[in-house]
This record gives sequence, C-alpha cells and structure tokens, in this order.
Amino acid sequence: MSDIIRREFITLLGGAAAAWPLAAHAQRNTRTPRIGFLSPSPQTYQEEFRRGLRERGYFDGQNVIVDYRFTDGHDERLPAAAKELAAIPVDMIVCTNSAATAAAIGVTTKIPIVMVTTADPVGQKFIASLARPGGNVTGLASFSPETGVKQLEFLKEAVPTITRVVVLWNSLSPTHVISMPNIQRASQTLGLDVKLIEIQIPENLGSAFETVTRSGPDGLIALVDQVTIRHRADLVDFARKISCPAVYALREFVIAGGLMSYGVSFPDLHYRAADYVDKIIRGARPEDFPVQLPTKFELAINLKTAKELGLEVPSTLLARADEVIE
Repeated sequence: MSDIIRREFITLLGGAAAAWPLAAHAQRNTRTPRIGFLSPSPQTYQEEFRRGLRERGYFDGQNVIVDYRFTDGHDERLPAAAKELAAIPVDMIVCTNSAATAAAIGVTTKIPIVMVTTADPVGQKFIASLARPGGNVTGLASFSPETGVKQLEFLKEAVPTITRVVVLWNSLSPTHVISMPNIQRASQTLGLDVKLIEIQIPENLGSAFETVTRSGPDGLIALVDQVTIRHRADLVDFARKISCPAVYALREFVIAGGLMSYGVSFPDLHYRAADYVDKIIRGARPEDFPVQLPTKFELAINLKTAKELGLEVPSTLLARADEVIE
C-alpha cells in the first residue's frame, strides 16, 4: 500500500470512527421516550401534568408516549402496576403519591422515578436528602408542616367563637405525624381545645363519626390522605349533618360542599413534575436534580355552606381566598 493510499485510508477510518458515536447518538434519539404514570386513582391531576408537558414541547402520541396505570384507589395493587411499567420498559415513572413511589422503588433501581406528591421523601427513605437525592429518585415533596397550623388559624378566623376542634388524622401517615406537634402548639396559642380522632381505613369512618358526634365540637379539621380524599363526600355530609364548620386540605372538598380548604396546590405539583420529565429526557440524572418543596398554596371558601351554617365569613378572609364559591 503506497503512503498516499495509506494516509487516505487512515483519514477515512478516523473520520468514520469519529462519526460512529454521533450516528449511535442520533439513532438513540429517534426512539420516542416512554413515560410511565403511576397513580392509585384516575381522579388525579394528570391534565395539569399533560399541560406541563405540552408547554415544554411534548405531545402524547407524537414525540412522547405516556403509559397510565391506575389502581382504583387500591394502594396494594400499585407494585403490580409498577412492575408492568418497568417491563414495557418505560424511560421513567412519574408517581403521584408516596405509595406509588414506594411501589416503583420496589421494582427498579435503574429507571428514573419522579415523585409528585410524596409527603416526606427523606423520612420515608426514598432519597438521601432534598439537595442530593442519590439513586434513581427525584421530584417534588408535597408537604409543608405549617399547613395544619394555617387550617386551624383560618377556622378560628372564620368562626371566632369556637373553642373545641376535632382533628381527623391517621397515625400511619408521615405527613400527619409531622403535622401533629405544630397543630397542638398552635391550638394552645389560639386558646383551642383540640381532640384527635384517628381514621386509618375506610371501615373506621363510622366509629370516628360517632366519636366526633359525642365530642360535640364546634370546629373540625380533616387532614388529607387517601381515605379522606376518597370519602370526601361522606366527610362533607357528616359535617353538614352535625352543623360543624370544617376545614379540609383540597378544594375538591369545598366543591363537594365543604366550608373551607387550605393546602398545597396538587395541580401545581403535577404541572411542575413535567419539568423533571423534560430534564431527564434531555439527559439529566435523577441523583443530581434536587427535590423541590411546594411553592403554591390555595385557600377556597364555600359561601353557600357558610350561609347554611349561619356564618358570615370576614371580608379580610374572603380577600385572601384563591376561590370563592357562591
């Protein structure tokens, strides 16, 4: 082989070698990313998640595919649903609550997991820390320890004469456990006598309602979890039956006829989750992407319910409401 031919061969070989990784990268990028969406209930805020995707240039069925798995409110079915998503396989799993996140972690240590409404991800050992999650999990924490305190304050502001408040809670919920000390301290500051009544499973609702009735409260707070969300109509009807002003965590309770709600905006968390999806599609590693805290809270008031209870909600409180139902 002459020197000229040899040089041309080496040049061509070098050019091809340099092009190979680019060609391989281009080939990898032609595959449409698949996003698993894991939730115990179809009544989540997936439309806000889809809106977040659209605003970042992703359209389901076009340049991304979203595979949904719902378990009709049964957390025990989430591990099987997570296993289905991992077997597709999807490129990441978006988990709408703590149970879904735990299920996804149980089936994969490789596929990126994006939390949406996980209450205490560090305490639940999903991540090492908010700043440096580690592993394959990142996303959004959905809990603010002051939410219960604000609910108590808003209830006192709406009904200044109250003295006895019942708090419905669940000792199995990390969010509720963290909230309790803050609520109890705030009750002392506000001069309120707070009684805790526990609901762990739907079957506890009847006995809990009987205990509340015997307690004769003039105020009620129902902390949010899967039981209270799924049975919000029962909770609202019960509060109406005993003519008790009540505060909840989600606006869905107010739409169902509850007096007030104050809490983290779940629609906003689902919308923000799309940002994590975008970054992971672009190559970000979950362990390097800090977990973010809630930034948006919503206060909703139902004036029709207030009228039924004989309450006149102060104008100062109405002015701070994000939504007023008349």
